Amino acid sequence: MRVGWFTFTCCEDSTMIFMELLNTHWEEWNKKIEFVHAKVLKSENRMEEMDVAFIEGAISSLVQEEKLKKIRGLAKKLVTIGACACTGMPSAQRNNFDAPTKEEIRELLARFNQAERVKTVKEVVPVDDAVNGCPMTEAQFLVVLNKYLTEFTGETV
Repeated sequence: MRVGWFTFTCCEDSTMIFMELLNTHWEEWNKKIEFVHAKVLKSENRMEEMDVAFIEGAISSLVQEEKLKKIRGLAKKLVTIGACACTGMPSAQRNNFDAPTKEEIRELLARFNQAERVKTVKEVVPVDDAVNGCPMTEAQFLVVLNKYLTEFTGETV
């Protein structure tokens, strides 16, 4: 199964859980999963067709929106990973700031090319599955991974 792991605006706690899972599952996953894009694992990553794209983090800029749309176009299935990707929070806290606070941060948003509002992944592209939690729920991730391994390879881990 061809997989991509992508991170947007978040603390990357689910990536840490994913890395810990690799400590346990590397030998079996390495035989069944080709990581076409995973910056945490590889220095050379490819933006090309994949079976499943795992997306961690909320979308906080137009550049991120465009990248997410490109990923969605390349992925047969897209799974949101962690609270920021699934619900926007806590990355989207600034969406709820009062007017004076929003005015106070306006210059910072402009300087760092941030959108006025932080979005969930599903506000930008269709999502096939979600693994919630902050960090992601390990057991739920394994269920979703097995679901797609069965769909794309006929095998499970």
